[in-house]
This record gives sequence, C-alpha cells and structure tokens, in this order.
Amino acid sequence: MSTLTSAMPDALSHLEPAAVWAHFATLCRIPRQSKQEDALRDHLRQWADNLGLGTQVDPAGNLIVRKPASPGREHVPGLVLQGHLDMVCQKNSDSNHDFSRDPIRPVLKDGWVMAEGTTLGADNGMGVAMILALLADPALPHGPIEALFTVDEEAGMGGAQGLQPGLLQGRLMLNLDTEAWGEFYLGCAGGMDVNVARTGPAEPMPPEHDAWRISLTGLRGGHSGVNIHEERGNAIKLLVRVLQGLQALGDVRLISLQGGSARNALPREAFAVVAVPEALAADLAQILLSWQTLLLQELEGVEPRLELRADAAQASQVMAAAEQDIWLQGLHAAPHGVRRMSQRVPGVVETSNNLGMVDMGPTGGHCNFMVRSLRDSGSQALADEIVSLWALSGTQAEQSGAYPGWTPNPDSPLLALCQRVYLGEFKAPSAVQVIHAGLECGIIAAKYPGMDIVSFGPTIKGAHAPGEQVDAASVARTWQLFTAIVSAIGT
Repeated sequence: MSTLTSAMPDALSHLEPAAVWAHFATLCRIPRQSKQEDALRDHLRQWADNLGLGTQVDPAGNLIVRKPASPGREHVPGLVLQGHLDMVCQKNSDSNHDFSRDPIRPVLKDGWVMAEGTTLGADNGMGVAMILALLADPALPHGPIEALFTVDEEAGMGGAQGLQPGLLQGRLMLNLDTEAWGEFYLGCAGGMDVNVARTGPAEPMPPEHDAWRISLTGLRGGHSGVNIHEERGNAIKLLVRVLQGLQALGDVRLISLQGGSARNALPREAFAVVAVPEALAADLAQILLSWQTLLLQELEGVEPRLELRADAAQASQVMAAAEQDIWLQGLHAAPHGVRRMSQRVPGVVETSNNLGMVDMGPTGGHCNFMVRSLRDSGSQALADEIVSLWALSGTQAEQSGAYPGWTPNPDSPLLALCQRVYLGEFKAPSAVQVIHAGLECGIIAAKYPGMDIVSFGPTIKGAHAPGEQVDAASVARTWQLFTAIVSAIGT
C-alpha cells in the first residue's frame, strides 16, 4: 500500500495495521495546529495526486479526495469519509515543545500510544490515517468514495462551517471522530462561543507591595465535551477563588491573569501575577498551602496533583481596583460545567459551558466561554445568560460561531448496516450513543439534508490534554470494522 512517508517512530513500527500507523506517523511529523493545516493539506493533496486520485481544495480550505468505484461497484451509493486535519495543541508548562514546527513524538506504553507532555493528535489523526489507508488500498471493493478532510475543527469548526452545499455527491457518510470502540454515534451537541473583552486604565504599583506570580497547576484537564461531567477542576475558576480569598486579607492587586489555551479543553493550569502588601507577603506561602489543602479535599479522587505555589515576580503597573473587581467577580460568578442532563438520552449531558481561556494584564483583556447543548435553544439560553451577566458591569460579550446539533435518527439504514457488520465481524452487539462533544456531522447534515451519517472510532483517552492516548488494539479492530462496512455498502 502507498504510504505518505517511510519515517516510522520506533513506537509505531511494529503495530498493526501497518498502513494506518504509517499514515499516522506522517500526521505526527507535520505540524497541524488549527488554522495552520496548509502544509499537511498540501502534502496530502500531492500524495493523492500521485495515486491518480481526484483532489480539490474548496474555498474554506477543506481537502476533498475522490476515488472511483471498484469495477462492478459503480451502482453502489456514494460514500463520504470524513475527518478533520487539525489537532488540539496542549502541553505541560515545563515542556519546550513548539507545535508550529516540532513533530509529535509518540511512545508506546502498555498497549497505548501516547505523547509525553503534549497532546498526541489521535483526535482526529487516527480517523484521518484510516481514511488515507483505505484510499490507498487497491484491493478493497467499494463504491464511489469522497474523502472530506476538514480544517479548523478544533478552533470553531471553520472548515465544516464553510463547506458549500452541492460539493459532495455521496448520500452516506462515515465520520471517524469519536473515541469509544464498540459504539456507533448518531447525534451530538451543537453550541457557540461567548467572547468577553474589556479594557481599563492601569495604575502604578502601590508602595510597600511586592509582585508575586501565583501558579495553580497539576489538573487533569480534558475534552470540554467528553469530560465536562466528571467534576474535574477548572484552573481558572479555582485560581479566581484563591485571588478573591487573598483580596479579603489585604490590599492585593491584580497585575495579570492567564489560564487555559484552548476553548474546547478544560483548563489545567492558570497563573496570576499580583501585588501583595509586604506585611502579607511573609504569610503568602502558608496561605496558599492552606488553599491547596482545601482544594485537594474538595476535589478528592478527581484532582490529586493540584498544586499552588508563589514565586517572586517583577511589575510596575497593576489593574485599576474597580476593573479588578469586575473581572474577578465576573469570572467567579460565570457558569462552568454541566447545566442540565438529558432526560431523553439517559447519562448524556444536555447543556454545559466551559470557561476555557482567560488572558489579561493591567489594562484589561479577554476570556472565552464555549457553550454546548443537544438542544439549540439550550445553548442559546445559556449563552444569553453569560452575556447578561457581563452586561451588568458594562462589559462587552459577543456570541459567535454558532453551529447546530446533530439530531439522532434511530431508523438510519446506514446504522442498521453498521450494526449488522459489527455483529458479523465481532460476534457481539454494538452500542448506540449520543455524544455531548461537538462533531462536524450536525453542520454537514444541515448543508446536505437527508444525508445518512454514522460516527465511530477507536478508544482514545485524555483527548485535548497532555497524555492523550489511543488504544492500539482498538485501532486494529476499528480498521477491521471500517473496511468491512465500506465493502458491505450496496451488497
């Protein structure tokens, strides 16, 4: 089979199916941050051209690769295979990894492929690698195939949002962007972003104050759609609590606050620089230790590695006192986490919100909330609530990037075929699920009414956080299922 590169990391060299892991190795080698997928897309287009496959890049930057039907399969319904090229770029604060130029370095531990200190990009690299391997397979019987590789999924679903109606001819679609082996997904949440921004005057550093950098680190983080219900800590919310506690003890002034680095990831770390009265500074370490003990107790069994520390810093300006109150009180009051569980789909979150990023200095800054809901009215209502909260202080908050949910169709003929193939291949029934995380399926379905869509994939843990890992055995099973489904369509 034709692969994209001969450079295989040792961790992947003996894994099966070899073609899938060879393609994944290429995805690890070529940086693919959201909005910076050009190099990878161009590489894949050249690869497909060399195989004699038809290629097209649409105005949104998505890559479409077309493969004609196998001889005798021209009558089979057209099939769209879909995944996204970009990955969430998260790293631990002690990592020097540069996602704009450095390759991802996978390692194999106890049957799991992972990247130490950074995200792996199995979301959605494994799905893309499987589609590439299938496109390159000369022996697999299939009908007409269109492979849709979207861009900018993780930073706002820009590729799917920009996809034009009429570009795709297939009426069936397999999305390979879910993360639990043995489950077929038929629905997902929609959502939107709320972006808050505010500026204000800076003030000189108060006399008899010292600058300190307070770090809250060690949280698990994770996917804001997949892990939002697991009561994991939000580093921004927790650090704001600590800052308000310090405020109550003396004239503590805020200089800067940063936390989180991706809108769709639970913030693992947050950092604040504050001006602390000299009289209070002597007790700062003990105060933070007391807070650390309290937070570890509150998050017992969930966040055992939470750590608070203070280091000396330098600063010449602080945020104005009134501005500081608006920011800290607004962030403290803002919702985060599960708002409502679904009554229609037991065990699935219906509506949630993630306070994912904040970045401010002495003259102000901005923060981002990502709202999700299985009901479009639910995400709109929660987004309106956040806007209303910030309006109380005259702070600008704008909604953007709204995308629809994917409404389940339990009578889907494609689902019935997938279930039948799964049972035949693995001699056990599969599960059907609805996911709270956002998939591009809802956006594509809205642009192509009547398209029959099913999503599945291998088991991935810790997506959107350092230590993300994929179960190698489930990759092999997913490949077996994927090829069997594609071969079975139209037979």
